[in-house]
Amino acid sequence: MLDFSILKRQNPLFKLINFEVMSDVFSKDKRSEVMSKIRSKNTKPEIIVRKFLFAKGFRFRIHDKKLPGKPDIVLKKFAIVIFINGCFWHGHINNNCRNAKLPKSNAFFWKNKIIGNMQKDERNINLLKELRWNVITIWECQLKGKFLNDTLESLLTSILGNISNTH
Repeated sequence: MLDFSILKRQNPLFKLINFEVMSDVFSKDKRSEVMSKIRSKNTKPEIIVRKFLFAKGFRFRIHDKKLPGKPDIVLKKFAIVIFINGCFWHGHINNNCRNAKLPKSNAFFWKNKIIGNMQKDERNINLLKELRWNVITIWECQLKGKFLNDTLESLLTSILGNISNTH
C-alpha cells in the first residue's frame, strides 16, 4: 500500500494543482480493464492530425525515439515537433477541460501520476527547445466537435508561420 503523505512531500505541485474529481462508474476490475486498453501511440486524435497534415502535403516522422519525449509528429525539415496530448493523462486543467477529471477512487495516486506526467512533459519541451525545435501541443479536446476545424487551421497557421520565420 502506498503512503500518499510521502508522495505529497516528494512532489511540491501535488498541493498546488487542483483537479476536479469525478465519481467512478466502474468497479475496480472493470476500471483496470478499461485503463489497460488505452493506447499511447496511434490514437484517434493523432491520426486525425496526421491525415490533415498529409493531405496538406507535409511529410513527417512519427514517435521519433531520438528526441526527448518521443513527439507524436516530427516535421524535421521545419524543425517542428507536435505533441497530441490526452487531456486526462497529461493534466489539461487550465481550461476546465471535462476530460481531465480524476477518478474518485485512488485519487491521490492519479493526482501524483498526472502531475508527474506534466513535469515530464515540461522537461521534454524545454529539452526540445534547447535543441532548437519548435514545439506545438494539441489537446485531445481541441480535436473534437466544434473545435476540430479551428484547431487544425490554427496548427497549419503555426507551421506556416514557423516556416516563414526560419527561411
